Amino acid sequence: MSLVPPSGVNMRGAVDLSSLVNRPPVSTPGAPAAAAGAAPAAVPVPSLTLEGTDANFGEVLELSMTVPVIVDLWAEWCEPCKQLTPILEKLVAEYEGRFVLAKVDVDSNPQLTQAFQAQSIPTVAAVIGGQPVQLFNGAIPEGQVREVLQRVLQLAAEHGVTGTAVAPEPTGEGDDAAEAPVPVEPELPPLHREAYEAIERGDYAAATALYKTAVAQDPRDQMAIAGLAQVGLLARLQGRTLAEIRAEAAAAPGDLDAQLLVADLDLSGGHVEDAFDRLLALFPTQDPAGKNRIRERILDLFEVIGRDDPRVAPTRSRLTALLY
Repeated sequence: MSLVPPSGVNMRGAVDLSSLVNRPPVSTPGAPAAAAGAAPAAVPVPSLTLEGTDANFGEVLELSMTVPVIVDLWAEWCEPCKQLTPILEKLVAEYEGRFVLAKVDVDSNPQLTQAFQAQSIPTVAAVIGGQPVQLFNGAIPEGQVREVLQRVLQLAAEHGVTGTAVAPEPTGEGDDAAEAPVPVEPELPPLHREAYEAIERGDYAAATALYKTAVAQDPRDQMAIAGLAQVGLLARLQGRTLAEIRAEAAAAPGDLDAQLLVADLDLSGGHVEDAFDRLLALFPTQDPAGKNRIRERILDLFEVIGRDDPRVAPTRSRLTALLY
């Protein structure tokens, strides 16, 4: 499982940030526990300490369905962060995969910073079963951190999240044992690599320009076309809150821009059918220019979820019926 996808890899399912703030935090016991006698799942991860970004956090949410994830929101300039992060890194190793640490640089990932409502840093939260749990702010002693983690693990067990993350063991330089060959990922074109690097640092404008260049050079570059659509979605939602987007759409049902944006929000949160239903219901009420914008947005969202997604064909049929 690649929690930080290689450059140019499809980002489908990796932008579920609105669902993070939309779900109620896990705060009370009583959720169904894991089935009696069932062995906890073992989940392979590249490392017990991962880099969480706006672009890849959907995979972190997926991981949290099996293993609790501790989220450390930090910044390079933050002195208390330099005290706390090493403690978290030490404890994640000590607990041997009972939880995973996702480090989020707030300067590079504004959507996650907003989603976790980080008013100051360091801010530490957990994600259990895809749902957020606010833990604490500021640097606290190791003993207190350990107590918090014990409560997180207890809460995770109450909600049936009892898996173990398994990371590759480091190989010493003097190890003479034969090593299995490591699969080499195919080399990506320079423009795709640069675009992903731009996404990682939150520069969606640069990523968009790079993907457009790639498409101009090869109009059949499907990876660049999909990347362009996905970055466009991230850029449109950047700096906007879930409540703000929904309030604007509710207050102005005839505002096409507001309705297009709330459809983006629905899709980014995994509510794909809701997004398409909203746009198709809005279509007959628009003038020709508005209808064309809706058509283009639907086609754009097809690229985001993938043309082979089973929800594409019925939506395309409904759109065709409206057009003709």
